[in-house]
Amino acid sequence: MNYQNKKLIFLVADLGYFCSHRLKLALAAKQAGFDVGVVTNCDQRSTLSRYETHLKEFDLHHLPFHRSRLNPFAEIKTLWQIWKIYRQIRPAIVHQVALKPIVYGTLCGFLTGVPRIVNALGGMGYLFTHRSLRSFLVKPLLVLAFRILLNNRRCVLILQNPTDVELMTSFVDCDKIHLVRGAGVDLEMYRPTQEPPSPPIKALMVARLLWSKGIGELVEAAKILKAQGVPLQIQVAGDIDPQNPASVSVTTLAAWKEENIVMWLGSIEDIAALYATSHIAVLPSYREGLPKSLLEAAACGKPIVTTDVPGCREVVVQRENGFLVPAKDAAALAESLKVLVESSELRVKMGLSSRQKAEQEFDEKKIIAETLATYH
Repeated sequence: MNYQNKKLIFLVADLGYFCSHRLKLALAAKQAGFDVGVVTNCDQRSTLSRYETHLKEFDLHHLPFHRSRLNPFAEIKTLWQIWKIYRQIRPAIVHQVALKPIVYGTLCGFLTGVPRIVNALGGMGYLFTHRSLRSFLVKPLLVLAFRILLNNRRCVLILQNPTDVELMTSFVDCDKIHLVRGAGVDLEMYRPTQEPPSPPIKALMVARLLWSKGIGELVEAAKILKAQGVPLQIQVAGDIDPQNPASVSVTTLAAWKEENIVMWLGSIEDIAALYATSHIAVLPSYREGLPKSLLEAAACGKPIVTTDVPGCREVVVQRENGFLVPAKDAAALAESLKVLVESSELRVKMGLSSRQKAEQEFDEKKIIAETLATYH
């Protein structure tokens, strides 16, 4: 087939994720001369409306992706749709994000002769972070797919932290792997501000309501601190994720709301403004690629309390710009939050270090340049 060397396709399961994590990269690729298309689930009216101006820059192709569904007939249909789009557009490069797009897209890329396949894993996902019958059965098949698909000479794999690189070198040749530190952060949009008035001190968690994000431990830590009379208000910005098996149920969320231990804000568009009204950033996750919410918190000059796990530990240096606590340890989480509540001087000092780290390591301009380099 006669491919035109400036056609670039992003294959992403969710339009909202594309807009929050890959939109700036796609715009930079467009500015660099690429003809950019996006294949994703476009049934998200609020996202389409919010990013309408930017999305007009790209050719959007609707694909009703379901991230966790494993219905054989539906999956075959999804594969066929990806193959059809790749065959019609004839891209020179495809950039595929997350487990299912990587496996399906790479297979379709081979079948349609795509010359360059860039795969990006933001983290190792539910199958690698949970012990369940489902993960026990599916994980070996996924590893086999990695070995077969990702070692091809046309493929390159982008990972976000050294631990994931070490893990994936068991399945993928090391010369196929590139370490790129997340999606980066806009240092102009996310800027430090003076601490808001207190009490209460406000700690903010920005994440989907998944058990794997440590939401259960955060609720337990909030109960511990409330019992101790610590003047801390914990806020959570994010929604449940029905497509993720690790999502908190509507029933559980309703029960937590009734207890009034943690303030639930739902999905918030202006995260920078929300951090400006907060004193501390918190994310007690079990494992991450490189959490964008913590990069944004660092850029906003916030002290951070997070877990000593892959992805999170890349953003925090212990006792310099925050605290690293063991995963699934609500008591340790509560204790670190309490230390920051009791010292405004420490919060300011750690916040300055956070901003410095963001400027040195996570500037999105640098990250975008590194990612564009993988296209060549």
